[in-house]
Amino acid sequence: MKRIQRGFTLIELMIVVAIIGILAAIALPAYQDYVVRSRVSEALTIADSLKTLVGENAANGKAFNSGFAGYPATDNMGVMVPGDISGLGAITLNTSAKAGGGSVIFVPCDGVPACGLGNLVAGTPPVNPIQWDCTQGTLLPKYRPAQCRP
Repeated sequence: MKRIQRGFTLIELMIVVAIIGILAAIALPAYQDYVVRSRVSEALTIADSLKTLVGENAANGKAFNSGFAGYPATDNMGVMVPGDISGLGAITLNTSAKAGGGSVIFVPCDGVPACGLGNLVAGTPPVNPIQWDCTQGTLLPKYRPAQCRP
């Protein structure tokens, strides 16, 4: 009589467990990096509102940090004070250890996408649309958005 096989052999089960283990070893670090990048995005969202503030102040010929009282610390970002918007318009965001533990510096430029500090002058409205460079700072490149990687 012919015997019908029911279920899996031990070797087949061991192969499946090994494949799942290899996939988990690859996926866990990638997932952890993804979690940190999502936490960094909170600080970058706050930077967007500060970019608007700097742009309005530049257009009106005011000091770049005029009207900025500061921003309280969150789980993913350190406290911000008016001095974090420099006299040249650069915005410094400090992320917490949960969010990569580094800083991102947003530098405004008068219409030049790749610029250094000093292109905008406080009290003088810009001639061109303001472009922002966010490649400076100590935050690791793998945690930055694609447009902010050096």
